Amino acid sequence: MRKFNVNVNGKAYYVEVEEVGSDTPAQPVTAAPKATAAPTPVKPTVEGGGTAVVAPMPGQILELSVANGASVKKGEKILILEAMKMENEIVASADGIITFAVKKGDNVDSGAKLAFIK
Repeated sequence: MRKFNVNVNGKAYYVEVEEVGSDTPAQPVTAAPKATAAPTPVKPTVEGGGTAVVAPMPGQILELSVANGASVKKGEKILILEAMKMENEIVASADGIITFAVKKGDNVDSGAKLAFIK
């Protein structure tokens, strides 16, 4: 039995490996680490002269906190998105006039455009 400490995704494991078969020890194989692309954050996009407010996670729209066409300030709550039985307040990312792209009861995916602020 050979004993090893192995790290997988930052978690340490202690393993024992039994050698079977050949009388000659196996040669160690080294593999080059695979490059992983970092996830790109969803950035608000400008569409029609406005800044998009995007869903940070998939969920259902529970409430629109302001009226369509209302003036909003950056950081003001504009809607509530329910995800995994938790209510998440989504806030305005800029000052301006809001136009919603969703309605109460809509199910949205992560990165979906919820509203535009001009």
